[in-house]
Amino acid sequence: MTARAADRARYDRATAHLDAPVAIVDLEAFDANADDLVSRAGGKPVRVASKSVRCRALLERVLARDGFAGIMSYTLAESLWLARSGFDDVLLAYPSADRAGFAELAADPKLAAAVTVMVDDPAQLDLIEAARAGGREVVRVCLELDTSLKLLGGRVRVGALRSPRHSPAQLAELARSVSRRPGFQVVGIMAYEGHVAGVGDALAGRPLRSRAIRLMQSAARRELAERRAAAVRAVREVVPGLEFVNGGGTGSVQHTAAEDAVTEIAAGSGLYVPRLFDNYTSFSGRPAALFAQPVVRRPGVGMVTVLGGGYPASGAAGADRSPVPYLPEGLRYDPREGAGEVQTPLLGAPADDLLIGDKVWFRHAKAGELCERFETLHLVEGDRVTATVPTYRGEGRTFL
Repeated sequence: MTARAADRARYDRATAHLDAPVAIVDLEAFDANADDLVSRAGGKPVRVASKSVRCRALLERVLARDGFAGIMSYTLAESLWLARSGFDDVLLAYPSADRAGFAELAADPKLAAAVTVMVDDPAQLDLIEAARAGGREVVRVCLELDTSLKLLGGRVRVGALRSPRHSPAQLAELARSVSRRPGFQVVGIMAYEGHVAGVGDALAGRPLRSRAIRLMQSAARRELAERRAAAVRAVREVVPGLEFVNGGGTGSVQHTAAEDAVTEIAAGSGLYVPRLFDNYTSFSGRPAALFAQPVVRRPGVGMVTVLGGGYPASGAAGADRSPVPYLPEGLRYDPREGAGEVQTPLLGAPADDLLIGDKVWFRHAKAGELCERFETLHLVEGDRVTATVPTYRGEGRTFL
């Protein structure tokens, strides 16, 4: 029996009392992935990206482990909810236009002390100031540095379209702009190199493209290490008491941690290890989050149909954004139908061994987005479900 077949047998036994659709997290794999992130971080704390987890119980579990500290959130409403729930170090990774949320933040000492907001433009400060509604608490601010690699005099750009602050001088000027305003305090810098941390460099069947990605990422890491260090120095001249410099992601943990200027690493997807993280040479994790759909039809030889399953991931549309049939091994989509809204045909020899009501296990393309489809996660240890915990959605929270 292969390791994957053994996992399927365990998951089927653990969930035999549960009807599909059902979602699980294998705690042994989750904890092993957490250990890997800490090991690769080389002693620097790992800040957990909540968008890649979306379950308070699992956020608490990982933050109780040595090597993890703080949350990187994705909306202001989520940040405030987490702070009210007892998480005392929440970095909002994206600028917000949530005026009501900023009014709450500026009026509550506990929230203002726990939550740090992201800024890359003075206009964002204007919005926050206008939203205060009389609140006098100091708003903690993190500045975002653009990490993109610019070539040929800027005519070629590699990287996500995020902050407009690309140079150390531009970031330092923003720090001065914040420092001149009463009611704001610069406490950190974030620089997320998504073109390194979030792009696989070992694409199956595409050796030339994989090599090109590795060459690009190597050049990007060298350029960013120098520019990030210079930006930190420039901002520290304005804000000597800077508390943290955040960088990295699951695919670049060890590379980013090697930079002296970086004080902490962000990661989250590496806990669940969704399918988009199979194509990396920098690390190898264990799939921890899966969902199962029930077989409801047998249209013919080598075919079964499962209920639903069309849970596409965000990003540029493509086949890699679909979940992947994982267990039993050897199933594939019908190319004319793909993953469907209410039913999904699957092809392959293993279909002939599946009966009506059997479970087919899938992996989502991304990590936390799976939790927007399920109200609960069943936590599996060995061949037993040892706990059932709500996702954000299960707690009635759909932040984005």
